[in-house]
Amino acid sequence: MAEYEVFIPAPRDRRGKLAWINANHRLHWAVKAQITKDWRTLANAAARAARLPTGLTKAHIVVHVHKTTDRSYDVHNLYGTAKAAIDGLVDYGLLPDDSNAYLTGPDMRHGEKQDQAGITITIKETA
Repeated sequence: MAEYEVFIPAPRDRRGKLAWINANHRLHWAVKAQITKDWRTLANAAARAARLPTGLTKAHIVVHVHKTTDRSYDVHNLYGTAKAAIDGLVDYGLLPDDSNAYLTGPDMRHGEKQDQAGITITIKETA
């Protein structure tokens, strides 16, 4: 089965800070909604730029989180970030939906330190 990969750079909030959706943050609903929209839009645009396929019937997704520092963090707290990005891939047409019928995962992983923060999504088409 085919495998695809796409990098989605982390957006910045109005203050210029990296905008992650973290389970430990207690953001105002409107702020969280904007960050979610930003991740979703960026994922859709990245899928278009990478020319990912559309219409996959089933896939397994692994998400690697890349930070710009070596500071300790809990990658599973960033599940909301992955969820927003996957919703953007569904908007693009990669899968019909992100329900269990079509998607296994996302499996969250710590990625390598990079100059640009973001997430790498690996999509493995499954039967």
